[in-house]
Amino acid sequence: MSCSADPLASCTSMRYFSEANWYAVYTNARHEKVVADRLTSKNIEVFLPTIAVVRSWKDRKMKLHKPAFPSYVFTKICLGERGRVISVPGVVRILSFNGVPIRLDEAEIENIRLCQRRGALMESRPLFSVGERVRVKSGVLEGLEGFVSRCKDERRLIVPLSHINQSLAVQVDVDLLEPAEGFSQYKVS
Repeated sequence: MSCSADPLASCTSMRYFSEANWYAVYTNARHEKVVADRLTSKNIEVFLPTIAVVRSWKDRKMKLHKPAFPSYVFTKICLGERGRVISVPGVVRILSFNGVPIRLDEAEIENIRLCQRRGALMESRPLFSVGERVRVKSGVLEGLEGFVSRCKDERRLIVPLSHINQSLAVQVDVDLLEPAEGFSQYKVS
């Protein structure tokens, strides 16, 4: 194979291959938990965000935890380890562009981890392309950045994971929001 045919050939820096970053791993449908467990058993750092949902049957209701982003788990690896990830049964591919795996923004992953650790009420949403970029200025989610969305009469903060075109919505009091630095041209409504 010639160098020009190899999409990773342009990534000549060894640091690119040896530095651990977050990547989105696309899985077979409803295999997220199994894939996460298998990756963990290989000592690979994995993050599988979940949301609580209530399911109703004829005779009962049950609170379940389902993946926040269906068919995705997130793993922090060096690119040199991608073969260990791809070889796991249930893994379809690592999200890539032109054959090069896409590094996820560490801050976006940490924002979602913060919401999950602090027990925020979350729901999965598609990423909206409009809205104001804001930061939570006080309270349990202080420092969290995202976009404002209106859902009926409630205000929600949309925490994006932009590379997979998805996000989580978190209920937040609009009085706790302030414009995020560098995004002051947007108006918080």
